[in-house]
Amino acid sequence: MKNFFGTVLFTLAGTDKTALIWCGAVLLTMLILAVLHHKWKYDEQRLKRWKNLCFIPFLITSVHYFIYVSGADGFLSNYTPMYLISVLAFIPMMCAEQEKGYRIFGTVTAVLSVVFALRFCLISNQLHNFSRKSYTGSFHALVRELDRSYVIRDWKEIDFYALEDKYMPMVEEAERKKDKAMFGDAVTLFCSELHDGHVEVSTHYDRNKYHSVFELTDYGLSMVQLDNGDIIAVCTEDEVKAVGIDDGTVITKWDGRPAAEAAEEMIPAEGAPVESNGRRLALITLSATGGETVEVTFIDKSGREQTAVLSAIENEHTYDEMYSLFFRWPEHLTEFLKSNFSTRMLDDKCGYMQLSAETSGGSVRDELAFYTGESKWAKEMFRRKLRRLKEQGMEYLVIDLRNNMGGSGEIGNALVSLLTDEELCGECLGIRRNGGYVKVSERIIRGDGEFSDLKVVALTNLNCVSAGDSAARCLSKLPNVTLAGITDPNGSGQMIGGRCVLSKSIVSVSYPVQLVLDETGAPYNDTRADGVSRDPVEVHIPLDYDAAMKIFRDGEDYELEWAVDYLEEGGGHNK
Repeated sequence: MKNFFGTVLFTLAGTDKTALIWCGAVLLTMLILAVLHHKWKYDEQRLKRWKNLCFIPFLITSVHYFIYVSGADGFLSNYTPMYLISVLAFIPMMCAEQEKGYRIFGTVTAVLSVVFALRFCLISNQLHNFSRKSYTGSFHALVRELDRSYVIRDWKEIDFYALEDKYMPMVEEAERKKDKAMFGDAVTLFCSELHDGHVEVSTHYDRNKYHSVFELTDYGLSMVQLDNGDIIAVCTEDEVKAVGIDDGTVITKWDGRPAAEAAEEMIPAEGAPVESNGRRLALITLSATGGETVEVTFIDKSGREQTAVLSAIENEHTYDEMYSLFFRWPEHLTEFLKSNFSTRMLDDKCGYMQLSAETSGGSVRDELAFYTGESKWAKEMFRRKLRRLKEQGMEYLVIDLRNNMGGSGEIGNALVSLLTDEELCGECLGIRRNGGYVKVSERIIRGDGEFSDLKVVALTNLNCVSAGDSAARCLSKLPNVTLAGITDPNGSGQMIGGRCVLSKSIVSVSYPVQLVLDETGAPYNDTRADGVSRDPVEVHIPLDYDAAMKIFRDGEDYELEWAVDYLEEGGGHNK
């Protein structure tokens, strides 16, 4: 029960207090109307006046709409429960003279009002509509709001006003030129400096008219850095092969600059929480950066350094191809999510389980798990699936967390509980108080132990975020589980609940306002200013020349093959 009330406190701490006041005003008006009807129901004149008063809740919400929602219509769903309460006032109004009818519909109205109010309290995010402000005015308002409510500002040592000084000139130039893309780019670059996978920037403008600096150019190749430091070309097209650059060719310079140095400058713009992950992404972006032509310096087959000029290729998608091959990013997210929780045997001894996201597909079940602190349905679902694999001969298991989109941490905890016979802390919900972090609810994983003797490799990558990141960390605590990957998990653990819509709804920014802590009381998984992963892989899957060729030339799932070999060769013993 303590955890339940702590979870409620956590939820309320992340809600919009101003919105709750407005909702309270609507509910208070509804209560006053009920009292007045009881007093005036036998007075015909006053009852007519009472019917007119029933419009007040609707008027209150109409004023709220024009102040807080108009111009940012995406906010409407957040406030729908409150607006529905105001509409409910018209139901008893229609049967005000009928004692029995009013009693029935008045009771229904009261019950529904309480239900909608509770729902509103639980989903009321911190939404801020700056759409009617100018570019510069809305950007400054964003900075001020992030400085107030971004939940791990101190943890990441962010000086928002220093960042505002850095990017305001770009915003001012965008305002002078009325360039929507430049405005969006300025906000994106500003937010990338937070290095938080839960800070999301969305832009809305005509991309045929306005052009972003983040638009990529395709030259028919991409680049990846091997563990020995070599930067090689991959996913090469025929036009590139014709000048002597093939898959595996070492690239030394890009547009006259050392490739590693040029990529290093792009790391801040990538915004990756973990710096080593940012280096991986920066090289991919560099290979799609330049003008109509780009100079590429490489080592030819004779070992000599050569330079070729590559032209931009229209209608090619080398960047997407490279990304999907390297990180196994799905082409169709819908199909990827359909395979969530799927299991199969990879060979006679090795089982496989995929966790694409930690959700039941039904919000009620997930919300119940959130408030109780455990997901019983998920635990039994995982138990059935693992037993079925055991019946098919499973002796060891690969859990695929790559590209896990997050969701309900209780679902990941349910899987962890079956793989251990011990008790451990999953994550804790917290609030900010007196400049510090206070735990208000703990997610304790109580080991079931049924599969604690199973050797497991959990595969992760830089797209394993939020609840997926949490599952990776919990699994890595177990002596029979090895967390492995070419990259570390994302490094973001807080809960999104804040959103700002900027000038003319060109840009919107979502960010965390609710605090998730680890057992020590520190923010869960989120990196600090040093960019060092707090949930690193325990075994780095080697990326050498042969591995790169398997991934990019042959299209093989090299990481999965590595995991099976690792288990079959005796890896995954107690740590």
